[in-house]
Amino acid sequence: MRQVPGPDMAFLYGETPEWHMHVSAIIVVDPTDVEEFGFDEIRERLRRRIHRIPQFRWKLTELPFGLDRPFFSDDPNFDIDNHLKRVGLPQPGDRTALGNLVGDLVSFKLDRSRPLWEMWIIEGLEDGKVAVLTKIHHAIIDGASGTDLAEIILDLEAKPEPDPEPDPYVPEPEPSSTDIAEVVARNLITAPIRLAQLGLQLIDQGQEFARRGLGEDSPPVPFQAPRVSFNGQLSPQRRFCSSSVSLADAKAVKEAYGVKLNDVVLAIVGGALREYLIGQDELPDKPLIAQVPVSLRNDDNKDQIGTLVAAMFTSMETHEPDVALRLRSIADGTKSAKAMRKAMSAKRIMSLTDTTPPALISLAARMWTVNQLDARTPPVFNLIVSNVPGPPFDLFMAGAKVEAMYPMGPLLYGGGLNVTVLSSADRLNFGLLTCRSRVDDPWIIADAMPGALAELVASIDA
Repeated sequence: MRQVPGPDMAFLYGETPEWHMHVSAIIVVDPTDVEEFGFDEIRERLRRRIHRIPQFRWKLTELPFGLDRPFFSDDPNFDIDNHLKRVGLPQPGDRTALGNLVGDLVSFKLDRSRPLWEMWIIEGLEDGKVAVLTKIHHAIIDGASGTDLAEIILDLEAKPEPDPEPDPYVPEPEPSSTDIAEVVARNLITAPIRLAQLGLQLIDQGQEFARRGLGEDSPPVPFQAPRVSFNGQLSPQRRFCSSSVSLADAKAVKEAYGVKLNDVVLAIVGGALREYLIGQDELPDKPLIAQVPVSLRNDDNKDQIGTLVAAMFTSMETHEPDVALRLRSIADGTKSAKAMRKAMSAKRIMSLTDTTPPALISLAARMWTVNQLDARTPPVFNLIVSNVPGPPFDLFMAGAKVEAMYPMGPLLYGGGLNVTVLSSADRLNFGLLTCRSRVDDPWIIADAMPGALAELVASIDA
């Protein structure tokens, strides 16, 4: 029995019909001349490895009225066939068809009566390729741990040693009413202490924010973003598209300017968005603001299951026409944002979600969406940009080489665009998830990314 930590509980109870709190990824493979490749082979390999991903067999036990955080426990009726699906892509099987189908599949929330994941094998892509879509709830995974899971599901070589037959699945006993009551009682007894600690923490953090947040180089804060077309009331419907650029070119820009790779990623996205907004005749005078998730994983907690991320806000410098100045300004901004996040984290004892009942989080999220505050308040941010380091080598699935991996993060707070980036072998792969009612043609943004990187490369010798 595992009580869900506060941040993961927030992802569970912050879900609404418009906000889906699962993370997804598309893996594209080329099974040409791989005789063993197929749905049955993928299923068999996953069946033999599922014990190495314990949260894939956890089910959720919720408390009445959301009075305390729920529990994860082994599902006594776990069946892998409840989670693996097979679907054919409508012809001609091009990228638009794939993007529309993936968007439709991602638009549905996960079934909470079962472990919180599913996998779709999508056949019928152009040139005989196959795509594999994974959907996993954010409560049991984050970006950094997701790459570890990919290395379990995938192989380092086309023909690895066969996996041994795993031991029979023996689920742990489901939590009894007495077990749950003891945990809830203990939480209730310690609640006043935790609330007092949180109050002192908020005072300390408020003082630190006032000290650091009023300078000229202070990073952006929520509700400072200008409104553009992809900000507003979200619908449940999603659309997916992708882009891929040379990792070597991005690293060349990084070295030439003495910045971080993440700064180059932000500059690529910023350049593409600038071109898109100019084309839509809506480029604002103020720069777009991105929420950038930051991993909190280290050597001490790298194996911890769940979400270990913090958020920082940074300017995309979309108002700046000079690509070199844009990149340098982004780099300066991320340094300031990281310093602010580090200072605030030093004052952190616990999360607000550690002291808030799930029912209140659910009520707040639903009140926000039902009252359409996405459209009535200034944007909390314009978009989310997340950069996840991936494996610097080739991977294989059921003998077929992985050609690309495109991650997708959730949409929330009226931000109708999420750009998640994963480095894989020699490529930077951009997965774009958009709200269908907010972005008419997301491929315009995706197709502008190679050009945005080319501009940065050209600026090195300019």
